[in-house]
Amino acid sequence: DERDGSWYYRFRYQPTEEHLLVDKGSVTVNGVSLTVVKPEADVFSVAIIPYTYEHTNFKDIQPGDAVNLEFDIIGKYIARYAKLYGGKGG
Repeated sequence: DERDGSWYYRFRYQPTEEHLLVDKGSVTVNGVSLTVVKPEADVFSVAIIPYTYEHTNFKDIQPGDAVNLEFDIIGKYIARYAKLYGGKGG
């Protein structure tokens, strides 16, 4: 989907990872760090600016293609802390 000079991509992910995504947080797709737009239960979007579109493989990604997703490390730290300490402080 192209609008405002950018390309918008939607990616599906495992619902078990939902706690690692926040609106305007970071996610890495195929090694490119991007800003999350409108995360939902199992889908999130990113906006790809023209420079990124031209200098990465985003122009070659087709609907249904598998991509590598890496979630923001801060979210992972918080999730691990919550699991270890159950919100009890440290």
